[in-house]
Amino acid sequence: MELKDLVSISGKPGLYRIIKPARSSIIVESFDQHKKKSIVNASQRVSVLDEISIYTHTEAGSTPLASVLQAIYQEYGDDEILEKDATNSEYHSFFKTVLPDYDQDRVYPSDIKKIVRWYHLLLSQAPHLVKPASDEEE
Repeated sequence: MELKDLVSISGKPGLYRIIKPARSSIIVESFDQHKKKSIVNASQRVSVLDEISIYTHTEAGSTPLASVLQAIYQEYGDDEILEKDATNSEYHSFFKTVLPDYDQDRVYPSDIKKIVRWYHLLLSQAPHLVKPASDEEE
C-alpha cells in the first residue's frame, strides 16, 4: 500500500483506502480497525494523500506530504507529538521543528492538527508509509 491508495474525504474524519473506482463514485474502506466500507460520490471532495503538499517558502513552493510525514518520524518517532488540548501556537512551534520553511500564513493550525492525526493513524496502521526507507531495512 502507498499514499496514492489513501484518501481524505471532506467532512469525514480519518483516512480511507480506495477499494475500487466506479463510474461516478469510488468505493472506500475506513483506514482504521473498523474497516467500514462506503461509497463516495463525485460531488464529495476527495484528496489523495500522495497529491497533498504543504506550502513552503522554498523555490519549489511546497513539500510533499510524504516528506513531511517522514520528517515527523525522524524527529519524534513513536512518541506522542502534542497534547490533545495543545494551542495553535504549540502546533505552529511543532511544525516549525519539522518543516522550518513552511508558510505560516497559508498553513493553518487545523491543517497541522489533521496532519498529526494522519501521522498517528498511519504509524499504527501502515508504519512503512511514514518511516524513511533506510529505517525500514533495519
